[in-house]
Amino acid sequence: MNTTTDTTTGTTTGAATGATGTATDPAGYGDADWDELVGAALLGTERRRGSPEALLGAAAVQTLRRRAGLRPAEAGPRPEPAPLDPRPEPPEAARRRLAQLLAGRAGAGSSGGGRRGTSPDLTELLPQWLAAAGQHGYRAPASLVPALLDVARARSDLRPQALALAGTRGLWLARLNPDWRFALRGGSGSAGELPDVRDAAGVERLWQEGLFAERVALLGLVRAHEPAAGPRLLETTWATERAEDRLMFLDSLRVGLSVGDEPFLEAALGDRSRNVRATAAELLSALPTSALAERMAERALACVGPEGVTPPAACDAGMLRDGVVKRPPAGRGERAWWLGQLVESAPLACWRDRFGGLGPAEIVALPVAEGWAEELHAAWCRAAVRQGDPAWSQALLGSASAPPAAGPATASLAERAKLLSTLGEEERAAWVAEFIRAHGLSEAFQLLGVCVVPWAGALGRAVIEALDSAREAGGYPWSFSGVMGLAERCLDPGEAGRLDALVVEPVEEGGAAAYWSEAFQRLVATLRLRAALHAELAPPR
Repeated sequence: MNTTTDTTTGTTTGAATGATGTATDPAGYGDADWDELVGAALLGTERRRGSPEALLGAAAVQTLRRRAGLRPAEAGPRPEPAPLDPRPEPPEAARRRLAQLLAGRAGAGSSGGGRRGTSPDLTELLPQWLAAAGQHGYRAPASLVPALLDVARARSDLRPQALALAGTRGLWLARLNPDWRFALRGGSGSAGELPDVRDAAGVERLWQEGLFAERVALLGLVRAHEPAAGPRLLETTWATERAEDRLMFLDSLRVGLSVGDEPFLEAALGDRSRNVRATAAELLSALPTSALAERMAERALACVGPEGVTPPAACDAGMLRDGVVKRPPAGRGERAWWLGQLVESAPLACWRDRFGGLGPAEIVALPVAEGWAEELHAAWCRAAVRQGDPAWSQALLGSASAPPAAGPATASLAERAKLLSTLGEEERAAWVAEFIRAHGLSEAFQLLGVCVVPWAGALGRAVIEALDSAREAGGYPWSFSGVMGLAERCLDPGEAGRLDALVVEPVEEGGAAAYWSEAFQRLVATLRLRAALHAELAPPR
């Protein structure tokens, strides 16, 4: 093909011969512009009695014209270099592991048909790698920062840890790519974008002009530096905030809640938004010495005592101001609904004197007449969780080996999980281990979710023994897929040796035994990979 360039117009003309040329081609593609060529390709060359070769030749000519007709754009300003991140990179083996986890490549042992195979799920191990790297104070290898930003964009659960690892280089890259702009917003792990709390002008400017997420992050930073400064900052704009924003700001006060927040929360009880009033009341009731807690105690003590239960006859204006919701949900009686709200908001310490010096376990064990036991105990459960009271939580949980329906307060596993979260790590693990030994794994999934990782000692042994018992019972492992997935992520890697005896090859293919063998092989492989992961991240000595 011969081409000439018109230096005046910056366009290129060309002539082709034979099947691809316009001069001898009866289909006449030579005078077609780019849109016409695209239309001919979509509709078919037979409509213009041309050949595919002629169309491709004309497209080649037009492509050359388009490229030759472009003028070079002026170079944009060169970006400043990324700020220095003084943190060390992980060791080489850990860097290779991170690349593998970010790629999310499944192991070679995976198989189809819904079976997970025997190889670990690498994507489920990425959170543990990020957490461990953060504990060691590493920064991300420069070559992997883009992949980390992509992961942070796709998985909001990993965003804080991924952005913390990406550090200043990640923020630098985020300014150059619109897809990563989320990393520049406060509240998404980008603490580097927040002003120094000692910079009063910077704090004021961001509070007045920042995005909502930036302002929430700023409020948390200010409270961490000086707790009393948080409410002071809120007061400067509270009257002009939207109701939904006021609610979110109040909710953020749960972290670091203290008696210093009481004046601000007490004022919020008069807010024009019902949801804001209710949240302020809930936070105040979590402060046992607050004035609201004392008012609720007075009301609750008038309703409940050794002589029985007498629910309130009406919901007066004072109760409404203190956050009591007047209208009950469907199926609930008004008086029972009001009673529950009063009891859950009263300080748990007030019941000892009301019941003659009895402790929580003795109070919970007392008979409650007239069918009020369920309502009263449920309210005490909510109070124990709200106030973080381990003694009352233990009393309401009762013995883990007792049948759930015979528990002293609640048979609900969701409520029990909340109560467990108020206990210390060792007490929590011991209670769940006893529950598993008595009742198996079928009911334990929610309870295991609140146990501290890694599961070791009695809890780890109880989980392994329960899985072995389930296999011996002849069921299929997918009945325990949730617990098995948790075990892969949460069991102490040191338990892999205990599981070796369970990884036995079945005599024949198919059946429950083959599936269990596969599941245990994957569990052992995952535990050993987790052990290697932590070893690779250990700083060199």
